[in-house]
Amino acid sequence: MKSTLYDVVVIGAGAAGMMCASVAGQRGKCVLIIDHAQKLAEKIRISGGGRCNFTNLYASPQQFLSDNPHFCKSALSRFTPHDFLSMIKRHHIAFHEKHKGQLFCDDSAEEIIRMLKKECETGKVEWRMPCAVRSVTKSESGFVLETDQGNVSAQQVVIATGGLSIPKIGATDFSYKIAKQFGLKVVEPRPALVPLTFDAASWEAFVPLSGISLEVDIETGSKKEKMVFREDLLFTHRGLSGPAVLQISSYWQAGQAIRINLLPECDVAQELLDAKGSNKKNLANFLSAYLPARLVDGLLQAHGFDGAQKIADMQDKRLRLLGEKLNRWELIPNGSEGYRKAEVTRGGVDTRELSQQTMMVKDVPGLYFVGEAVDVTGWLGGYNFQWAWASGFVAGNAVS
Repeated sequence: MKSTLYDVVVIGAGAAGMMCASVAGQRGKCVLIIDHAQKLAEKIRISGGGRCNFTNLYASPQQFLSDNPHFCKSALSRFTPHDFLSMIKRHHIAFHEKHKGQLFCDDSAEEIIRMLKKECETGKVEWRMPCAVRSVTKSESGFVLETDQGNVSAQQVVIATGGLSIPKIGATDFSYKIAKQFGLKVVEPRPALVPLTFDAASWEAFVPLSGISLEVDIETGSKKEKMVFREDLLFTHRGLSGPAVLQISSYWQAGQAIRINLLPECDVAQELLDAKGSNKKNLANFLSAYLPARLVDGLLQAHGFDGAQKIADMQDKRLRLLGEKLNRWELIPNGSEGYRKAEVTRGGVDTRELSQQTMMVKDVPGLYFVGEAVDVTGWLGGYNFQWAWASGFVAGNAVS
């Protein structure tokens, strides 16, 4: 079968891939975008409860994790949240700020997908979808891609196939396979922004608390590398979730403890000691002024305290211990809910292998990696989409 020649082939029609293809196409490049999925940009479609948390006003390198932490600075500085907002406004998409700089569509994530598709149409980008890429090989003039719709030749190839999170919508390890094929290092991938789980026996006492949510301080790591977030925590049947846990999960290491302050604005031990002389309430009633009653009952029982006991009758030592349990509850997860529940993948193509100005592989001219495929992972709250836009924009401007 005769091979068609393109300036650029982008493999992966997600956030980073469509951004890259549209920018390159609008620069006059002959661009083909290929994706194996039946539906376009499912990860955009399901994000933010269907409204797509498409960026964060406060995105900066400080909210990104990588083994090479300075790598993301160049791309993030060259395509900012305000640059993406300009595109949003140009397409008349209504949006709102929900929480801590997080921006969402007023209507639907479909608007973002339609916008990116229109940007690709403006750049006369061609599509092959669904179409699987079986192999990518280097040739004298660039690359040859074997696909299930025939061979394609390209001077340059951009890998934008993402990571391993949410396999049910088509996530694969394609990007890592291509990286290894070309001799690149891959930082070991693992689930990130993911609920944490606990041993069934040790968690049994907390199962009845499933569905309870409250704002907490959560931390992990030693003094030097300690990370702390103040976000909402959610109890589940298998462990803990909610924004607080998703955030800390990116930093948590297997075998490491997490510490939760259930009442960040209150020194519980001191409140209990102060109440001892004058308050005739029992423990459960007193603490229910600070926490949901069902949570109070469950925590007291799980930690071995009698909620019916009068505060005045308790030893100071016991009150301090209870205060410690509520202000610094330490527990060790046994794992996470894995890629099926992870919003992103931490790790990926080692960014030391790439040019931070172009996203091109230093030792393989014409081969680029963008988006979640590389070892750059953002916090929860629109940061990972901003990395997709920025890295795709940079590569789209760099292809020649």
